[in-house]
Amino acid sequence: MPTAKKSKKLRNNQKGNKTPARIGTLLIAVGTASIAIAICITAVIFSPVIGNELSYWFFSGKPMRVGMTQSPTTTESVITPKDINAGIVIPKIRANASVVWEVDPYNEKIYQWALTKGVAHAKGSVYPGEIGTVFIFSHSSQDFLTANRYNSVFYLLTKLKKGDEIYLFYKGKPFVYTVTGHVIVKPDAVSLLTKKTSQKELTLMTCWPPGTTLERYIVTAVVKE
Repeated sequence: MPTAKKSKKLRNNQKGNKTPARIGTLLIAVGTASIAIAICITAVIFSPVIGNELSYWFFSGKPMRVGMTQSPTTTESVITPKDINAGIVIPKIRANASVVWEVDPYNEKIYQWALTKGVAHAKGSVYPGEIGTVFIFSHSSQDFLTANRYNSVFYLLTKLKKGDEIYLFYKGKPFVYTVTGHVIVKPDAVSLLTKKTSQKELTLMTCWPPGTTLERYIVTAVVKE
């Protein structure tokens, strides 16, 4: 029969053997939980971008009309603006958002608040239908966790080509603009805001690449008379 001393030693050895196994199990559980949390956070951050991309490819090529009532045809879909007094609709990329008028583009606190409501109209630029440039922007945030959410409305601006239509709604009236081109500029290209023109133009701006503040992606358009 084993002595009391040997029995105690045996029990200690058994406990010692179980300890590494318990630590390993705990580490696996922590690692699994960390991966799951990381996946959830990534999904939340990029869900607007992913959703826009999937929507674009799913609906690409399907007829789309902007209006207040459903089309009588079965092949044409209708986008109803979120706000007929302050709204923007870009049929090709299914963008549909409210516009916050008169937002200071140099005050981050103010424009970041405005961008939680939709897209922002730069203070000092003209209103739809007026001669000059209507400047609408959707900056990314410096905070990566909110960058794609703030940028998502205009995420698909790169899909726009010359001739595509953009609808601005102001005081219950739609103004239709036709895309003329695009350009990528540095963040300090303030000349875009002070540009003088004798035409009724529209400029859309978002950060580029999506979710960063490295550069700005600009789409230009002119009113469709």
